[in-house]
Amino acid sequence: MSERSAGPARLLPWTSPNGNPCYLVGDGTGFVSRLADDIERVQLGMADDMLDYAEGMLADRTTSAREVRFLARGLADALRDVRRIADSREKRSASG
Repeated sequence: MSERSAGPARLLPWTSPNGNPCYLVGDGTGFVSRLADDIERVQLGMADDMLDYAEGMLADRTTSAREVRFLARGLADALRDVRRIADSREKRSASG
């Protein structure tokens, strides 16, 4: 069996069923690391899409308060995902 050096614990882009953060310890080459990379890419793409949608919606003067609240919820969710990704990457680069 080959020995792999474990890097810093990686904050994963999802939480446990009870909302706690999930971490992965490893060298960053395994299945879960690749899955986390893929999910981060999807989350960043969705954040870009949400931003484009928000710009269009806010430019439309007929947008209702209910629609703006729905938009705010989506933007808050996207920002939470992007912040988690940034935190994860910052911690990995600081210890690498």
